Amino acid sequence: MKGIAYGVGVGPGDPEMMTLKACRLIRENDVFAVPGKEPRESVAYQIAVQAVPELAEKELIPIYMPMTMDRKVQRENHRKGAALIEEVLDQGKNVVYLTLGDSTIYCTFSYLQHILEEDGYRTELVSGIPSFCAAAARLNIPIVEWNEAMHVMPAVHKLEAALDQPGCYVLMKSGSHMKEVKELLRASGKDVEMVENCGMDSEKVYRSVEEIPDEAGYFSLIIAKDAR
Repeated sequence: MKGIAYGVGVGPGDPEMMTLKACRLIRENDVFAVPGKEPRESVAYQIAVQAVPELAEKELIPIYMPMTMDRKVQRENHRKGAALIEEVLDQGKNVVYLTLGDSTIYCTFSYLQHILEEDGYRTELVSGIPSFCAAAARLNIPIVEWNEAMHVMPAVHKLEAALDQPGCYVLMKSGSHMKEVKELLRASGKDVEMVENCGMDSEKVYRSVEEIPDEAGYFSLIIAKDAR
C-alpha cells in the first residue's frame, strides 16, 4: 500500500487559526514536506510548530520552489519535489505538505498534486483559513454583502487593466509591484484597506491607499470595495 500525500493549509499566520483537522494530521503523521530549502525557516512550518510542538521532532522534506517565471525551471523543480515525496509514499508512509493559508488558493502543493496524481498516487487537500478571510476579519469588514461580486487575483496580473468591475477586489501577492498597484487602486475610486503579514508578529494594517507604502512585504493583501 502506498501512502497518501496531504496538502494541508495552516492558515494565514496565527497558529490559533489552524483547524483541528490540520493539527490532528500533524500529530498522526511522521513525514512532512515543506516548501523551501530550509524547512524550519518556512513560514508554514513556523506557524504549525507553534500549534503542534511535537512537529519539531518529526522528519522534514525540503521542497525547493524557486521564485522564477521560467516555466521550464519551475517544472524541473516541481518534478524533483514530487520525486522526493514519492520515495516516502512508496514506503507506505503518508506525507503531509504544509502550506500557508488554504490548500486550494494559489498553493504550491497544486503543482506537485498534478504530478503525483499523474504518477498514480492518492492526494487529499485539507482547507485552511484563507488569507483574505483572515485579513477582512482583522480589518473588521465584510468582504461581500447581499449580491456583491468578489474578484480574487494576484495583483501583478492586473497591472495593465482597470479595476472597473462592481463588487470587491481582493489583490494578493501585491508587494513587489505596490507602487503600480496603488495607481490602479487610486483610479478605481474604491475604498482600499490592506493587511501586511496578517496574523504574524510583524502584522501591519493600512486603512487607505495613501497609508500604504510603495515598498511592502510579499504577504500583503489588499481589499478594495465599492465606495459607500
